[in-house]
Amino acid sequence: MAFKILLLQKSQPLVASFILLGFSNLQNVNIPFFLLVVLIYCATISGNFLIIALYLLSKSLQSPMYFFITQLSLCDILLTTDIVPTLLLTVLYGGSSVTLIGCFLQFSFFVMSETSECLLLSVMSYDRYLAICNPLRYNSIMNPMFCVLSVSIIWFIAFIIALIDVIPMFYLYYCGPHNIDHFYCDLEPILKLSCSDISIFHIQVLIIGVFSGFCPFIIIVVSYMCIVITILKISSTTGRHKAFSTCSSHLIVVSMLYGTLIIVYMFPTRGQALTISKVLSLIYTVLTPLLNPIIYTLKNKDFKEALHKLKCV
Repeated sequence: MAFKILLLQKSQPLVASFILLGFSNLQNVNIPFFLLVVLIYCATISGNFLIIALYLLSKSLQSPMYFFITQLSLCDILLTTDIVPTLLLTVLYGGSSVTLIGCFLQFSFFVMSETSECLLLSVMSYDRYLAICNPLRYNSIMNPMFCVLSVSIIWFIAFIIALIDVIPMFYLYYCGPHNIDHFYCDLEPILKLSCSDISIFHIQVLIIGVFSGFCPFIIIVVSYMCIVITILKISSTTGRHKAFSTCSSHLIVVSMLYGTLIIVYMFPTRGQALTISKVLSLIYTVLTPLLNPIIYTLKNKDFKEALHKLKCV
């Protein structure tokens, strides 16, 4: 029986490219939406490159926390550059054609950037835990070697996970239809077009998701539980406010990223819910990379001083 199915799959014409449908209900507002996305993309790239430039040029920002923030900016630049051009094409022309290899490459960069961001946020939560709960050991643990090594491991793990996710997709049969009802090549919309057995692939993706998404989330939750307990023990109100202010921006980023990812990937989408899934996808692929530099720098005294010194040079 399996042999007959395999022969049937091989006898069917294979899909060489996909059509991304994007948002099909934007006929009347496609131009304003296109201009808005272009504006967001320019602001995102400028803001994240500004963070990296300030870190490299300012001596006051040479700390582990700001080093990790620059790596987060690299993730945002990679993610938004991977997704936004395709999104703009789908908005402008009502759809966009992408080759099979191009689709898999886009998905691999998406996986790599999102995995790196999840792992980075967990390391940043550990950084805040040490700074507030164990400040005497902070400098000895968060030394330059640890920071560089941890970031190198994060990018390596993200690269390996992207390969593990994408390589099996090359061995699936895509015999039609060839329309992806999304604005970029995401996992479930791609798998829906395959006529191969994808049950094992789903198990593999679930295991990888637990490792790259759920485990970092647990680290973040445990770290902030310890942080909250420590903050509550601080006697002075000023001390509590200062300790909480150092973590509030990180909590906002974590809530936005994990909240949307959990809703999109943990709950099934059918019918009208697919539009909701696309909107939520816009949040973590377009909006979050824009808000990250704003959240981390808007109320940050060190970044403001570094920016002021840069203007005065």
